[in-house]
Amino acid sequence: MINFNGRFRRPAWRYLILFVASVLLATLLFTPLILRTESALKIRPNQQGLSLPDGFYLYQHLDQRGIRIKSITPENDSLVVSLESPEQQKEAIEVLQDILPSGYVIVSSESKKRHRLLPAFRNNLQNLG
Repeated sequence: MINFNGRFRRPAWRYLILFVASVLLATLLFTPLILRTESALKIRPNQQGLSLPDGFYLYQHLDQRGIRIKSITPENDSLVVSLESPEQQKEAIEVLQDILPSGYVIVSSESKKRHRLLPAFRNNLQNLG
């Protein structure tokens, strides 16, 4: 019979250090995913009688200039253009000012998307128990 007790026995503090190091490593890896900021532009009409611009029209012009877009969604009398990278925000504002007629306000905003991973867990909490 093989005796494993003497061969794999280590002090308990080594396992504690291993556990703490793995928790710290996991925290460092997942923090950017959870606290990632999303760059977005809000377009709203400034004058009475103007409607929101067509999202597909905006998408075509921004894509032709190399600006990558995640989504274009309407929100409370404005159009929200979510960009893939915050670095393209200034260039996107310039393009939008060129293609849109006067009377539109373009505001940049960065929102923190902290809840990206949490909805998947929230839906499953009702199934537990």
